[in-house]
Amino acid sequence: MALKDILHRELGFGAAPLGNMFRDIPEEEARATLDAAWNDGIRYFDNAPFYGAGLAEIRMGEALAGQPREDYVISTKVGRLILDEIEDESRRDVGEKGGVFQYGRPNKIINDYSADATLRSIEDSLKRLKTDRIEIAWVHDVAQDFYGDEWLGIFESARKGAFKALDRLRDEGVIRAWGLGVNRVEPIEILLALEGPRPDGFLLAGRYSLLDHDRALQRVMPMVAERGLGIVVGGPYSSGALVGGPNFEYAPAPAEIVAKVARIKAIAERHRVSMKAAGLQFALANPAVAAVIPGASRPSRIAEDRAAMEEIVPADFWRELREAGLVNPAAPLGLGERP
Repeated sequence: MALKDILHRELGFGAAPLGNMFRDIPEEEARATLDAAWNDGIRYFDNAPFYGAGLAEIRMGEALAGQPREDYVISTKVGRLILDEIEDESRRDVGEKGGVFQYGRPNKIINDYSADATLRSIEDSLKRLKTDRIEIAWVHDVAQDFYGDEWLGIFESARKGAFKALDRLRDEGVIRAWGLGVNRVEPIEILLALEGPRPDGFLLAGRYSLLDHDRALQRVMPMVAERGLGIVVGGPYSSGALVGGPNFEYAPAPAEIVAKVARIKAIAERHRVSMKAAGLQFALANPAVAAVIPGASRPSRIAEDRAAMEEIVPADFWRELREAGLVNPAAPLGLGERP
């Protein structure tokens, strides 16, 4: 089944911030944010055990427990197990994501992409999420940004374990879809070239945004579209850099990114376009994109994202971005350009 048919709506909720990403979020603020998302009409929620060592899943489970289960869709991820054992966060080896969840739970995290660990991961997530099923399972972070030069070996482990297990669970009707949840395009390219595994789509974070989209546009989007699959775009604001935040790629934004944001913002201001509208509508203009899932940790962000989705962005804005060389000339721009 196509991802668009499972998700139904183009705006979803990315739960990474609710794992205390970058800051210690009070429980009442996290709950108010999830309540605001539900009241806004959001019905697709993406999560992962890695987000605060299970904290984001626990918070989401509490918030959604009273809602009709048939009314919403959950995706979560496999590849990491959360143990009861306590671990010093400073000892965790999390690649480029070091320190991102320093305010999360102190539980030990084990990386394991075997078939048995995949089944256990889903079982553990169901308990934390207080639900009897998930619709979509993403294999999490099988890429260089987390595992460095060893990532191909990790990918091979997932191919022999997690991919086969999820293929079977999908065919048995336990889940409705599976794919990769990554911050790099290379694993998607490799998986699409393999014989055997039959993913339904991908969650690609940070690689199809106004600030970084060339390789995804040229290599991934065409392959996904040709196969009738779909992309969920995570990180449409590039860790916040696009909308005035200090971070890009989970770290302080480099000077060239700050300069690019300033150039985009100057054009946006001339056309009275919000940066959130530019970011969300850029991602959704690509026909391979099934949904976009900005993260939020404050209730007010939900209303901002909805307004950005509904904002009218003039064609002249997109045209000027093209003329300034700020977007790839082949990128579809604006919801009006979708076939």
